[in-house]
Amino acid sequence: FKEVKMKKFFIAVSILLFASSSLFAQLKIGYVDSDTVMEQLPDAQDAQRKIDALIQEWQDELSGIEKEWQDLYDDYEQRKLIMSDQRRVEVENELISLENRISDYRQEKFGVNGELFQKQEELMTPVQNRVFNAIQTVSEENDLDFVFDRSGDIIFLYAKDEYDITNLVLEQLQ
Repeated sequence: FKEVKMKKFFIAVSILLFASSSLFAQLKIGYVDSDTVMEQLPDAQDAQRKIDALIQEWQDELSGIEKEWQDLYDDYEQRKLIMSDQRRVEVENELISLENRISDYRQEKFGVNGELFQKQEELMTPVQNRVFNAIQTVSEENDLDFVFDRSGDIIFLYAKDEYDITNLVLEQLQ
């Protein structure tokens, strides 16, 4: 992880060194703090409030199921010595069923492709697209060659097509 950050740091320093040399003096570089933009954009705030409300609702539901499991477990622990074997097995199966329900619920709501991920995509993608379109417009209006996002790792948000060497690299690799 540290190696990746160091590599990105050295790439950024290299770009800045090239940009500051007399050979590239006309190169115009800008940056944006996308976290600040998203914090101040009303659409992003509304989307985040909706996501937070869903998270709270799902956490409350999950807490209810977990409490149900805990109550059943506590009762089981207190009474298991006086329970019949059949009743003990029934309660143990019920506990296992509740554990599975908790696990499934977590995965369904908060898992990698769960409802939270899908809802974030649904609500945030249009907002992010608006932000990226605005960055591109500002970049073009100000004749910027490259735009970086300073809020996290080094990310190109905009670059003039003439500086894109992707196809050349692909040709070299063939």
